[in-house]
Amino acid sequence: MKTNHVMIRDCGWVINAALLTVSVVPTPAQQSKDPHAKPRVVITADPELDDNNTLIRAILYSSDFKIEGLIYVSSQFHWRGDGSGTTQYIPGREYTRMGLCPCTSWRFRPDEHFIDDIVDAYAKAYPNLKIHDPDYPAPAELRSKIKWGNVDFDGDFSKDTDGSNLIKSLLLDNELGPLYVTAQGGESTIARALKSIYEQYGNTSQWSAVSEKVRKLVIIPSGDQDGTGAGYIRPNWPNVKEWDFTVGGPNFGYGAQIRIAPENKVYVSAAWTQENILSRGPLGALYRVWGDGKQMVKGDRTDFFGLSGYTADQLKQMGYMVWMPPQEKGTFLGEGDTPTFINLINIGLRAYENPFWGGWGGRVRPQQQGDAKVPPMDPYSGGVPVPKLPADTSGIARGLAPAGSNANVPNNAKGAAPRSGAPIDFASMMPSIPPRTAAVSGAFFAAAQNDFADRLKWAVTPNFRDANHPPQVKLNNPVDISARPGGTVNLQAEVSDPDRDAVSVKWWQHNDAGTYPGDVTFSAPTALNTIFRVPDDAQPGQTIDVVLEATDDGTPHLTRYQRVIVTVQQ
Repeated sequence: MKTNHVMIRDCGWVINAALLTVSVVPTPAQQSKDPHAKPRVVITADPELDDNNTLIRAILYSSDFKIEGLIYVSSQFHWRGDGSGTTQYIPGREYTRMGLCPCTSWRFRPDEHFIDDIVDAYAKAYPNLKIHDPDYPAPAELRSKIKWGNVDFDGDFSKDTDGSNLIKSLLLDNELGPLYVTAQGGESTIARALKSIYEQYGNTSQWSAVSEKVRKLVIIPSGDQDGTGAGYIRPNWPNVKEWDFTVGGPNFGYGAQIRIAPENKVYVSAAWTQENILSRGPLGALYRVWGDGKQMVKGDRTDFFGLSGYTADQLKQMGYMVWMPPQEKGTFLGEGDTPTFINLINIGLRAYENPFWGGWGGRVRPQQQGDAKVPPMDPYSGGVPVPKLPADTSGIARGLAPAGSNANVPNNAKGAAPRSGAPIDFASMMPSIPPRTAAVSGAFFAAAQNDFADRLKWAVTPNFRDANHPPQVKLNNPVDISARPGGTVNLQAEVSDPDRDAVSVKWWQHNDAGTYPGDVTFSAPTALNTIFRVPDDAQPGQTIDVVLEATDDGTPHLTRYQRVIVTVQQ
């Protein structure tokens, strides 16, 4: 038997015990952590096609976290309008590139129901999913979480909605935090929940206690898509955390094919997507791919993704704003919002304990760690400054005008002819990534895609033995360790596999997540037990981030992890 493979002969643990060396001291914080607690999550999404795809993936992991809300929201890319003829125009938005608007709505179907459709498809898959994991919630429970948020206009949070009221009630309940709220679209519904709390309690004796409760809010955005994060939330709610996972992770978004690692091209190919996603039941059938003949909103001139066989120039001649190069029919299209939830899955990387450590969804930038006052990069503002709003703002959106008024029409837009806009050069926009970071990102993408494929297999497989299930990894040492320079860290682990697959293991240093800038050397990187020496130049307070990766040999290969944080002490 090779040392880098542990053959599982039953479903019990393969035990490998060893003693920690005397120089290793577990930190007290580890004593109170509950690795089995499920994160509480509210998912907010606008009707962008990659939000649709992200939500399909997320619903397949509803066994791994507690979904508290599924909320329709708006963004600068999608808003419904108020039905009264009110128009909106904000400089720098995508419609300005086409000479369009003021408009009464933008890229929002009057009968939008993509969240309901996905939950309905989940209901059909639920009997099978429950066989593979009994923690999947009943479809009726998920249906009860569907709410409508502030969808009328881009950045409007002037009124309470069912969605904002749900978030408000969760923030004010007595359950211990954190409460993770994803912002796959704009943050106006979250802003309204906070504003409503301020309106009710801001000038009362209860404010101190109430504001302390709100500290449990963690917003995980996919950029600030309507400016309410920068304009209202961060200026007025500095204790609200915002984790924008923008570095060190896979590209799940539009243009993922560009600069993808050669070994990962299979995971965005038409053949792999057809076999592992589109053909697998009602959930797979809802997944959007290039050239699938669908369109989010009829006549949407930014949505050419359902077409196939046309060049970018031909699409522009047809009136489309071609903002990325057309790809092969049937290939991966995008899940740009997947980083908003995927780090909340307990795969052992502990990303939701500390967002700087990261996981399949990437990491936050170091200056964002624990600091909501530092705004993340905002590619969505169009270069137009977002006004800072006071706590008692009305919340009325920018750029509104009543029916029949042209007060919000800028002079340079009156009578302007529609323009198609220039394609975005995605390759030039992507920053250079260090090879070691790219290797981790590539490995995470492959693992996440295999895991997604496996969840979809569960959805169509009524027998447990006919699908693969992830290995289990257990450490026989604390996950948080203190060690001195020159000291020895002895790490031990156990693995098991519910399908009795062989499991290979690998210890590696996640350099980007640790603060010690150098490397460590593992005595046996492919064995369950290994040792490394803390370098002499390690400084007190620096951290060495160690990951144990365990992958089974089932189909598809599934990977789980354990992360150990070694903090250098004097």
